[in-house]
Amino acid sequence: MHDIPMAEPSRDFLAMWQAASNHIQSFFQDGLQSWLKVDPRPPFLEHLSFRLGNQVFFIRVEDVDEEAEVPGNRGGLLTVAEGWNGYPCLMPMRRTLQGWEPDRPGWGMIDLRDGKRINPSMLVTDEPVAMTDWELLDFAVQVVRNDLKERGCDIMSSHSNPQVDPNIWFVADMAKWPEWVVVRAARFPERRAERPANLEAIARNVAQMSRHGHFASVSFASADDPKEPLWRGHGAEVGFEGLEPLTQAA
Repeated sequence: MHDIPMAEPSRDFLAMWQAASNHIQSFFQDGLQSWLKVDPRPPFLEHLSFRLGNQVFFIRVEDVDEEAEVPGNRGGLLTVAEGWNGYPCLMPMRRTLQGWEPDRPGWGMIDLRDGKRINPSMLVTDEPVAMTDWELLDFAVQVVRNDLKERGCDIMSSHSNPQVDPNIWFVADMAKWPEWVVVRAARFPERRAERPANLEAIARNVAQMSRHGHFASVSFASADDPKEPLWRGHGAEVGFEGLEPLTQAA
């Protein structure tokens, strides 16, 4: 278990973030439909992320003049990109009379690892890319988030970092207290994810904030053939039977 900063971002960062996301959207006639993170709320490993074809891109915006306060750090960006087998991208931003703008030409993105310019459209290939465990957990978290939203719950925060629990905080309709969810994903032939051995420790760690915890198992199998690997961007069959209340967290 790790504590992650949850402070709200600064006004300067929000303006910079909005300018960066608008810049990326400008490369798509109907807007980008495959965002992974497009919400300027903590936690922040990356500030923006999206999938294009069989590749994923994680972006950290930074003020070239180093005046604006920016949440997160480059280490977090590298961690999430490596966990997803994706690209860790920096987008240097500059404040102008017209507002924030990318400091670099084109997409405005450079690879954190070598400083080379990144053009996402040039990196997409026809080669199948297997979904990583981190990527699959993110898929599972989205399944649970969607279920909670359909039930009228308000999502306070969520993430798919496999080293941090719980994965989701929410408030149920008419409830006066927050609730949390530990999410795990399973691949075929497994039909159910195992509960983590440290669930009781997780419950104790967050007891001051909430004693209302849940576990969620989400299973996945290739939609084409259950025996095939789960490929990035391909269809998948999803198994989710709802939240399981944790009696030890009551």
